Amino acid sequence: MKLDIVKTMIAVAVSCLIAYGFYTLNMDDHKELLTIGSLIFLIPTLIVTIGVRFNLPRTTSVIKTVSALFFGLGVMSNLVFSLVSFKNPALYIMVCGILFLIYTLIAYSVSKAQQ
Repeated sequence: MKLDIVKTMIAVAVSCLIAYGFYTLNMDDHKELLTIGSLIFLIPTLIVTIGVRFNLPRTTSVIKTVSALFFGLGVMSNLVFSLVSFKNPALYIMVCGILFLIYTLIAYSVSKAQQ
């Protein structure tokens, strides 16, 4: 696995801007939770999507595709949570946590699979 520093910094900056957009969009009491949660979800998925290259080309393409899909899914779920008023922060933590753990499991399984 090789990490491209410039693309990684761009991925972190884009994720921070998206999280700030969610912060400004949300009118609830849970603005900080939504911002931190979206950062925790979006930064790793976008870094793996654009900033990481694996040794095997098939592994790289599958993991980048999975990461891009989960990045889009994370953006959509955080957008829904910022537009809809949610009273229970545990629901947000559970949804984003389960999505992130599924993403981690799939990416780990693909990276460990032999070609």
